[in-house]
Amino acid sequence: MLPASAHAALTADVDYTLQLTPRQLCDMELLMNGGFSPLTGFMNEASYSSVVERMRLPESAGNHLFGLPVVFDTDSEELQPGHKVLFKDGDRDIAVVKFTDKYLPNKVVETLECYGTSSIEHPGALMVATERGKYYMGGEVLGGLNLPVRDFVCATPKEVREVLRNSLLKNTLEGQTNTNGQTTQTTTQTDVVAFQCRNPIHRAHYELFTRALDAPNLDSGSVVLVHPTCGPTQADDISGTTRYKTYEVLKEETHNPRTIWAYLPYSMHMAGPREAVQHAMIRKNYGCTAFIIGRDMAGSKSSISGDDYYGAYDARDKLMEVSEELGVKAVPSLNLVYTEEEGYVTADYAEEKKLTKKSLSGTKFRKALRAGEDIPEWFAFPSVVKVLRENI
Repeated sequence: MLPASAHAALTADVDYTLQLTPRQLCDMELLMNGGFSPLTGFMNEASYSSVVERMRLPESAGNHLFGLPVVFDTDSEELQPGHKVLFKDGDRDIAVVKFTDKYLPNKVVETLECYGTSSIEHPGALMVATERGKYYMGGEVLGGLNLPVRDFVCATPKEVREVLRNSLLKNTLEGQTNTNGQTTQTTTQTDVVAFQCRNPIHRAHYELFTRALDAPNLDSGSVVLVHPTCGPTQADDISGTTRYKTYEVLKEETHNPRTIWAYLPYSMHMAGPREAVQHAMIRKNYGCTAFIIGRDMAGSKSSISGDDYYGAYDARDKLMEVSEELGVKAVPSLNLVYTEEEGYVTADYAEEKKLTKKSLSGTKFRKALRAGEDIPEWFAFPSVVKVLRENI
């Protein structure tokens, strides 16, 4: 990212060299590439406390909405404010950060405010309690040196915005000709609606995000950015690399000109309403004007009782509450079911017409997958099933 001379100058007088954890690596990448804008470094204590308590950056930092804190955690007693640190991913130099402060977070308050519980039955609260270090440190990113090398290429916000601009321009130009048969260029307002997922995409998901383009609050000619998170997530989710492989084959199988694909280096928190705001904010930085908000978005269940931590529509309601200020339209997802008579329809329509609904639970799907049994094509794409059989 920097010329060799600038790279050498930036790293010449560092006090420490540290390895980033997979979660820290995701946060660092989004700080470097602008995905967390307006944030440009790890949150200091004032910003951390403000986001935890108010879901906003401090007034001195613009009072912007921000769903979850972005912090550097450590158990080190030696690291202190003023230290300049080179962060690495294996042998690869990633960035140089100068720490501004060091503080003991109140993790009970953090988890209660951000996740709605301090119980370690919640995967986000468990992560804060057991994975994150004793101290948090605020830090200014002095310079990004290299993006991480991943099995899946994560385009930067700038790169994604350029792809979207070209796609929207192409859609605008196609079919627009004057009386002389020449293509004419016009400026048309079109929306880019983001679809977030952390699992393989099955038929119902595909129907959901393609039909979302017909939402009444979207402009005609809009496109959907399918933007899965491929970083760490809760323990029982499919690995990021395997998920990426399923997305790549699905992209080729469907080949939909109104669907753009990109990958997000983000680690999931399973924070429900808070995370819905975080997801929408990040997608705005990637060029999206709207966000599909699904049932139980970024939801989580107790690892012991299996009870849901959030209501089915808590995340939807929170995003709709702040969408105007955030500048991102909230597009509630359709509640789709598969029927023998008419394929995928809304649940209300199926009920009204008394159609025969078919379903396959995630548990039964995984059992059939591992047993080599046939998976119905109404439920999953054959290309995705093939990848899953080969990798789980």
